[in-house]
Amino acid sequence: MAAPGGLRLLEYAPMISLQSVNLQRGAKQLLAGADLTIQQGQKVGLIGANGSGKSSLFQLLQGRLHCDSGDCRVPARWRIAHMAQEIEASNSTALDFVLDGDQALRQLQRRIDSEQHDGAELAALYAHMEEIDAYTAAARARQLLAGLGFDAGDEGRAVADFSGGWRIRLNLAQALMSPSDLLLLDEPTNHLDLDTTLWLEQWLQRYPGTLLIISHDRDFLDNVVNQIVSLEGHALVSYRGNYSGFEQQQAQRLAQQQAAFEKQQQRVAQIEQFVRRFRAKASKARQAQSRLKELQRMEQIAPAHINSPFDFSIPRAANVSSPLLSLNQVAAGYPQADAACVLREVELSILPETRIGLLGPNGAGKSTLIKTLAGHIPPLQGRRVAGEHLQVGYFAQHQLEALDTTASAALHLQRLTPASGEQAIRTYLGSFGFRDDRAFETIGHFSGGEKARLALALICWQRPNLLLLDEPTNHLDLEMRHALTLALQTFDGAVIAISHDRHLLRNCVDEFVLINDGRVEPFAGDLADYQRWLSQRQPAPSKAAAPAPRPDRRHQRQQAADKRAQLQPLMRRVKRLEQQMEEVGERLQSLEQKLADPDLYSGGQDRNPDLSGWLKEQSGLRQQLAQLEEDWLAGSEALEQQLEQQQA
Repeated sequence: MAAPGGLRLLEYAPMISLQSVNLQRGAKQLLAGADLTIQQGQKVGLIGANGSGKSSLFQLLQGRLHCDSGDCRVPARWRIAHMAQEIEASNSTALDFVLDGDQALRQLQRRIDSEQHDGAELAALYAHMEEIDAYTAAARARQLLAGLGFDAGDEGRAVADFSGGWRIRLNLAQALMSPSDLLLLDEPTNHLDLDTTLWLEQWLQRYPGTLLIISHDRDFLDNVVNQIVSLEGHALVSYRGNYSGFEQQQAQRLAQQQAAFEKQQQRVAQIEQFVRRFRAKASKARQAQSRLKELQRMEQIAPAHINSPFDFSIPRAANVSSPLLSLNQVAAGYPQADAACVLREVELSILPETRIGLLGPNGAGKSTLIKTLAGHIPPLQGRRVAGEHLQVGYFAQHQLEALDTTASAALHLQRLTPASGEQAIRTYLGSFGFRDDRAFETIGHFSGGEKARLALALICWQRPNLLLLDEPTNHLDLEMRHALTLALQTFDGAVIAISHDRHLLRNCVDEFVLINDGRVEPFAGDLADYQRWLSQRQPAPSKAAAPAPRPDRRHQRQQAADKRAQLQPLMRRVKRLEQQMEEVGERLQSLEQKLADPDLYSGGQDRNPDLSGWLKEQSGLRQQLAQLEEDWLAGSEALEQQLEQQQA
């Protein structure tokens, strides 16, 4: 069955089929002899470098593009919904805009309103409304808006009143509202915060149709898809499982290539260095457990990223203050706003080794805190005290808009440091993927991902000692996100980050701070605990509710003391193991520095009689440290379980 744009519709087969497809856009070849089969009900993540053809494949499936040769087939009866990337300003309300996604509903409403039918026809139309669940449509649309972070009352605002990022959320809501057999989502999490990303995950896990997602959020892919399709060398290569499964399969294949071995070992060494650094500071049991397990997994999949086009580091300023920055009894907000104060009584001291991830519901004030730390908005009350050598690197989405579109990437760097030579600038920009003449082209036609990479490159070029990152991974592809994660791990400075990319948070911060109800407080858990906290939040009780009985403070203190006493043996064991890990780690590091001297190995063992003993001691220390780590993890998990039982 033929369809517009060269798309062939299958009448019966419940699957998508591409056979020997060639697709070219302008002079660029995107697909060459590509084959692909997607069965009904599969959830597929589509990955590949920026510009490799992912969005073009979506257009091909919609019939908006046609292949130059070969067959692209989609079942004829499938209803296709997709998320638009742009939205024009209109006076339509947000609720009406979302309801427009249900075209069958809108068509029925127009037919009923036309008044060109008799009583029997009208009864049939109302029966059809019942069949498509039309009478709950407005309630379902409001639920979608609430899930995507819109406030109560926003459904009545005109689309034109919303900013670009919120209009993209409206596009997403409209796509989810549309009854569909095939749902195509192109970067749906780019303009979402962590809370909304978690909500979308749960919605998509329940979606009964066939799902194709373009996403650079690895955790999102891991939790939603069961197949990965990777654009590799103009071909479509399918991998069973989620993104982590894809990485492991890639790693197993690439690790066998001898030519890649040296580069693989360099990546593994970087991660091992970070593991050692973290072990020495491990003090928060739950977060430390998550971190060590995640880093061990990163070592296993390191070969999957051997051929990444990005390989950069973030140099730190030569001089450092301690603390770098402090907020003392700060009230933060916007003087011109109706509700000026967003955060109250903020006490925060940032040391050179501080690494904090900011958590909190949408609108709680995470970006407000970042802007206050950056000095972009002054405190309403209290003091912001900057260290003598503070050098801030601040990344937010408005940095992309501030770029000079008439200048090249190289010129942006040249303006920052006029004395820098062309070759140094070329080499540096090459590590961010701007190679050869690309570094000297004007950036007006750069993609969002390229502009985000350039903004990060400019920040790193200035050698900060405090990085303030507000959603730094928006628009970045998976390889660039991986490279940024590695660079942040080896960055010898402080990091404060807001991100919906959980992989980056798990691997780059040591602690979390929760922003909620105007307060900024430490969060004593990991991201899994935060997700549980979100799910357990209850609406605030009514002011008319009966007051709670006054608690017995003495009884509460006695109970707390009893609970602490029960925990003491485990707490002492965990603390003792931490001290032993630190001592053994220091001894091992000292010994390995000694063994790294190449002169030790010249002349054989006769010249260095202690060498054999040192090597034996190194092996023993490594085994001892591994056993201590296992014991520490087991003890920490037991302590966490007992804490949870006491809190239940």
